[in-house]
Amino acid sequence: MDSCLMIWSMRPQMRAYRFVGHKDAVMCVQFSPSGHLVASGSRDKTVRLWVPNVKGESTVFKAHTATVRSVQFSSDGQSLVTASDDKTVKVWTVHRQKFLFSLSQHINWVRCAKFSPDGRLIASASDDKTIKLWDKTSRECIHSFCEHGGFVNHVDFHPSGTCIAAAGTDNTVKVWDVRMNRLLQHYQVHSAVVNCLSFHPSGNYLITASNDSTLKILDLLEGRLLYTLHGHQGPATCVAFSRTGDFFASGGSDEQVMVWKTNFDAADYGDVLKTQKYATNVTGTLHNLQLEMDCGDPPKKNKTQESARNQHQQEEETSLADTLEHIVGQLDVLTQTVSILEQRLTLTEDKLKECLENQQKLMHSKGN
Repeated sequence: MDSCLMIWSMRPQMRAYRFVGHKDAVMCVQFSPSGHLVASGSRDKTVRLWVPNVKGESTVFKAHTATVRSVQFSSDGQSLVTASDDKTVKVWTVHRQKFLFSLSQHINWVRCAKFSPDGRLIASASDDKTIKLWDKTSRECIHSFCEHGGFVNHVDFHPSGTCIAAAGTDNTVKVWDVRMNRLLQHYQVHSAVVNCLSFHPSGNYLITASNDSTLKILDLLEGRLLYTLHGHQGPATCVAFSRTGDFFASGGSDEQVMVWKTNFDAADYGDVLKTQKYATNVTGTLHNLQLEMDCGDPPKKNKTQESARNQHQQEEETSLADTLEHIVGQLDVLTQTVSILEQRLTLTEDKLKECLENQQKLMHSKGN
């Protein structure tokens, strides 16, 4: 909201870069795949392309006629897709820094637009309560998903490119198959508007941010809620996994940016479980582990039944230990939440006491 862009270094003692250029609130920001450029969209109706160094030089892209709410690079870094309150989605070329074309079938503000991993499709989410799927080459809308009960705040592609997930003001998160255009999963885990979501690079997890001040991690293989994370005071407005999946960052209305470390393995989930360490790091049940094994190459046949049985037993023990650790973690979070609520209650009591005292003083002065 301060019209500035901050580029943070994760190394200790390194100062953050503060980029000035936009004339109004910055609504969205993204690094290019190479990390050599940063794109931002603003309420000043412009898109800017920055070089993330001390100078903070930028180029201005102008074609939208209203607030730009979303900006994203294609996976090859050659194109940009933007979404705006002018009801359009626009595609730009990065190197020639030129506007290419508009997609204009939404009938209300467009909150978000994303390229598919292969760059052939674009998904857009709008306040007209639809998600539209576009063919980048033909520039035609190939499908509209209309199942949301409210505005659609955010949409993103699964790393495989076969699914999309969307977050809405009806407090839901929905996952669709874009090959068959059918609803796959429906999560009603938040108690308020869902603002943002991000897929883990493995494709097995989805993280969401909501006005109920929580972040939630969903296990897509099991179709269930895995973690609820409390940290922000007030709405959690955005969340994103790092490219490797080792970390995720969240931002909120409390003016905080938080960086979190993931506690599930960030390795390629298509690989066969090669070591016991891998099995220990993956959060979930034995069924979950088995599903992940099925995704990869078949296990080598030189293992005996005895060793297979031992591994099976070890995995069950690991799963139980992980579940217990998860419960302990959730209890710790609950304790912290209770502590915060107690602090807020004390503050409220103090304010009430102060009000009553002031009222008594007023009554006393009127009596005199």
